[in-house]
Amino acid sequence: MRSRADIEAIEEKTLAPCAAFSARSRGRVHPEDEPPYRSAYLRDRDRIIHSSAFRRLTYKTQVFINHEGDHYRTRMTHTLEVAQIARTIARALALNEDLTEALALAHDLGHPPFGHSGESALDSLMSDSGGFDHNRQGLRIVDVLERRYPDFAGLNLTFEVREGFAKGASGSGGPSRSRMGFPDGEMPTLEAQVVAVADEIAYDAHDLDDGLASGIISEAALASEPAWAEAAEDVAREYAVYAEDDRLRRRAVVRRLINRLVTDLVMETERRLVERRIGSLDDVRRCPVPLVGFAERTHGAKKSLEAFLTKSLYRHPRVLEVFDRAKRYLSAIFRHYVERPDVLPADYRARIPSDGLKTVICDYVAGMTDRFAIGETRRIFGSAEDL
Repeated sequence: MRSRADIEAIEEKTLAPCAAFSARSRGRVHPEDEPPYRSAYLRDRDRIIHSSAFRRLTYKTQVFINHEGDHYRTRMTHTLEVAQIARTIARALALNEDLTEALALAHDLGHPPFGHSGESALDSLMSDSGGFDHNRQGLRIVDVLERRYPDFAGLNLTFEVREGFAKGASGSGGPSRSRMGFPDGEMPTLEAQVVAVADEIAYDAHDLDDGLASGIISEAALASEPAWAEAAEDVAREYAVYAEDDRLRRRAVVRRLINRLVTDLVMETERRLVERRIGSLDDVRRCPVPLVGFAERTHGAKKSLEAFLTKSLYRHPRVLEVFDRAKRYLSAIFRHYVERPDVLPADYRARIPSDGLKTVICDYVAGMTDRFAIGETRRIFGSAEDL
């Protein structure tokens, strides 16, 4: 049997000096004996996978609401794609793949139903109570809301995995470190920075793929986008057979786009590590700027592509109409619970004296899947379509 000590010894021999080593973790809020055959980060990964919040990602929206089709991405499939891309990058840079995977699997746990429209609705409803942010909610889930152990609330994850929810420090948006309870003036681990950018690569690529499959966006409209056009030229030049099948060719272009972004990211990150003489995790934390990122030209092409997606997909009338309806659903059921807290589940009602009514309702609504929220709206109001 390979023991935890063996796994930690392998990390010491094979990982880059600036990686996060599981034996050097800052630990857990509640001290626990570590298992004999899993590292601390492997244990975190397992706890995330077995959580209720992780399972609910299957029926939460990415761009297209769950009932719109079985082949569109969900939060779960998005999460798995992020984990795959992030592990590829971590392996290429000799970073800790177990920590990277745990961070990737946890990164969207706090998302409410109906994607960003659901987040917008809850942020407005909670405006007098600090607003709503899915990163803060994700940390609340793993620290408080998951109840699986008799000695503590939450999953009691390591500092490094919990830190992954404080994304603002890695340049990808999200709440500040201090508001999340982490020290200001520190960069997160390289593994957390990798996951933040892998998240962007994944949703850029698969939102393109889903948008094309839906017919909302077209390849003709994408022709002027350098990121897409260059990937398409590679495919056309190397694989003439794809010219006979538009669907296969489109999928090949999406794969090539991911490959080009990942390759550029690995090469540019390596360049930055060498340039700044990063030789330890302490060096990473003291660095004033993110170390994981793209070369300037690739970064510009990526931002242009994201602007195209915002204009042509996320703000398309078909998408906006569904999301506006979804916001009405969440707003209606939230207000119903404010008026009738007695209909909340017993375990949520029990937390009202300590956490406050609106916070408890927000926890309950944010944890819903798309289909549960739609069903609850119909149960309460008779017809969701009339809202």
